[in-house]
Amino acid sequence: MKRSVLLLITQAVVGCSLVVAVANTCSRAAAQDAVAPVESYLTQGKLAEGAAAMQKLISADPADQQARFSLGVVQFFQAIEGLGQDQYRYGLLGGRSRSIPFMRLPIPENSDPEEISYQKARALVQRFVDGLTKAEQTLAAITPKTVRLPLNLGTVRLDLNGDGKHTDAETMWHISQVLQNPRLADKVVPPKEFPIVFDAADVPWLQGYCHALSAVGEIVLAYDWQDQFERTAHLFYPRVDSPYKFLAAEGTGAFMSFGAQNIFDFVAWLHTINYEVVEPERMQKALMHMETVIQLSRQSWKLIEAETDDDHEWVPNAEQTSVMKGFSVGRDVISGWHEFLDEMDSILKGKQLVPFWRGIKGGIFPDGRFPQNPKIGINVRKIFTQPTRFDLALWLQGTGLTPYLEEGRIVSPEDWGKMMTSFRGNFLNFALWFN
Repeated sequence: MKRSVLLLITQAVVGCSLVVAVANTCSRAAAQDAVAPVESYLTQGKLAEGAAAMQKLISADPADQQARFSLGVVQFFQAIEGLGQDQYRYGLLGGRSRSIPFMRLPIPENSDPEEISYQKARALVQRFVDGLTKAEQTLAAITPKTVRLPLNLGTVRLDLNGDGKHTDAETMWHISQVLQNPRLADKVVPPKEFPIVFDAADVPWLQGYCHALSAVGEIVLAYDWQDQFERTAHLFYPRVDSPYKFLAAEGTGAFMSFGAQNIFDFVAWLHTINYEVVEPERMQKALMHMETVIQLSRQSWKLIEAETDDDHEWVPNAEQTSVMKGFSVGRDVISGWHEFLDEMDSILKGKQLVPFWRGIKGGIFPDGRFPQNPKIGINVRKIFTQPTRFDLALWLQGTGLTPYLEEGRIVSPEDWGKMMTSFRGNFLNFALWFN
């Protein structure tokens, strides 16, 4: 379980751009509905103005569920945009964004970044969580039955560098393309249309995303990672408030180059994944968020499977057509997802244990399969309700997990594998899509 501010950033941007990144080919047919009032604000990148306009509509008519959902959508994008602006302020990955796998973020390079400290890094994560909480609270107040929001997500703009300008390089379409291929960062193409008609089922879907990202944020903030930050943050930020000033003096050489000193920093980064719990209550909050994601996914699918129309569906039922042309959602996929939700719910509640890989005669992988101690497993729920120091090396070695080991019903890798076959090797993409 890797606690990293960069993990949070990546998940946030990926979650925001998922609608145009999971599949490259998309429907260009225009939705038959009139343009939603909020769309002009989103396509112009005027999120604050859009939020104010929707709030005005709600004040005039509290029963306007369309305006309330529109406000929740805008607030979600504001949380993502705010995180991007914070990272731009501190020059995240300046000069290295194309060199680091999984960190190819579409945040422009800042030629004059501010110095970042550990306290400022924690504060930006908290701001992101606060923004998600605000959006989730708006969404939670919606009666979704009458919601129908047509929106062209490919043309939505996020002002990631906070300069007040809204260019094609800041559209969701361009962001998704850069995430897939960083070489496109300097080749801005006009945004392509990606019309979606969001409906009742998409309200709990977006709520679920708010909770999922909030869970990551709470986990990050539950631990003290100051030592790691001060020793290795120069890998990611140009100006770091750290007692090890000599590290920054080396400049920004090629990350992960074995001929560079940075390789020692990478080793130090791994070595310092050893965090003490400083705010244990945040782990319980994270657990609550994760359990709520499961509840909301079930609620969303109940609404999805009750639909009878077929109009630019985001997540379709087996009889509908999705705008995601690269993926089909058959009955087997839907059944597999429900099975997955049941398994995860059981694990988070502590009713099932996760396989433990030590204490097995014959060593690791004795029969070529995933190693599993037949008697004891890991109680994942206790990791959140009774958090202790997270030491990556000791967790991998097994002794660090001692407080969470117990006898009980253990998840079967074979049953899990059968469940995964429903997704035809694309489980991660489906999970990001379905939430």
